[in-house]
Amino acid sequence: MATVDNPVTAALPVTWAPRRNRAVLLPLSGALVVLFAVLAVVLPPNWHLNDRVMMVVSGLLFAGVGLMLARPRVTADQDGLTVVNFVRSRRLAWAEVVRVNLRAGDPWVILDLADGTALAAVGIQPGGGREQAINAARTLRDLVDERSTARR
Repeated sequence: MATVDNPVTAALPVTWAPRRNRAVLLPLSGALVVLFAVLAVVLPPNWHLNDRVMMVVSGLLFAGVGLMLARPRVTADQDGLTVVNFVRSRRLAWAEVVRVNLRAGDPWVILDLADGTALAAVGIQPGGGREQAINAARTLRDLVDERSTARR
């Protein structure tokens, strides 16, 4: 049953992502590309073309790392969850998720799966706001409880 503070029947799809991380990392990644490109142009004349190219490539690599760190999110829709972490993403049916855990000191939500494994859901993390993470974890837990029992 849904509570007023935690509506399980919220409109799906819903996405949770660490917005503060994205707000910092996306502009920073763009700034790194611009900075390294400008440095490549204004380097002293004794720097060779391959040095300048590598300067631009370095900026692109640093920006790529920033974009990778900005990727995490968890999306819930009618059919299940999509968990996007730093490098990999995984699609889960509601019945595959057994439990949603966010214990004190955890860096992000951990999903216990029906096959006995666990999956980090980095898109829900207390680093961007503890209360927001707790509310998101509760909403996700209620969705898992409601959806996985409805399918059994």
